[in-house]
Amino acid sequence: MRIVIASDHAAVDLKAELREYLIGLGHEVADLGPDNSDRVDYPDYGYKLASVIADGTAQLGIALCGSGIGISIAVNRHPALRCALVSEPVSAALAREHNDANCIAMGARLIGADVAKACLDAFLSAEFGGGRHTGRVEKLSNPPA
Repeated sequence: MRIVIASDHAAVDLKAELREYLIGLGHEVADLGPDNSDRVDYPDYGYKLASVIADGTAQLGIALCGSGIGISIAVNRHPALRCALVSEPVSAALAREHNDANCIAMGARLIGADVAKACLDAFLSAEFGGGRHTGRVEKLSNPPA
C-alpha cells in the first residue's frame, strides 16, 4: 500500500521513526517533509498531504504535529479527506471501520512511538464496515442542504 506521511517541526523525529516502521512492514511511503526541526507551519503540510491522497497518489495518510489537532484540522479542510485524531489503537481501528478514515493524525508531544505504532497497526489492519455507516460517511463529503 502507498502511504503518505507529513508533519510539522514538532513531529519530525516521530515521523522518521514511523516512516521506517511502515517501510519495514512492506509499505511504500512518501515522506512529504519536513526533513529537519526548523520551524514550519502545519497547515502547509496538512494541505499537501490531503492533496496527495485526494488525487489518488496514495491511499492513506499519516499526519503528525505536536498535538495532532492542528494538522488534523488542516487535512480535514479537503472534502475528500476523513482524518481522525487518535491517541490509542481502538480509536484508530474505529476510524477506519465506522468512518472510512483515509488519514489519521497523532500528536508527537502526547503519545510515544510505541503507542503511535500500535495505532498504525490498528488503522492499517481495519477495514471499512459499510452497512449503516455508508450513508453517514457519504454525508461527510456531501453534506445535506
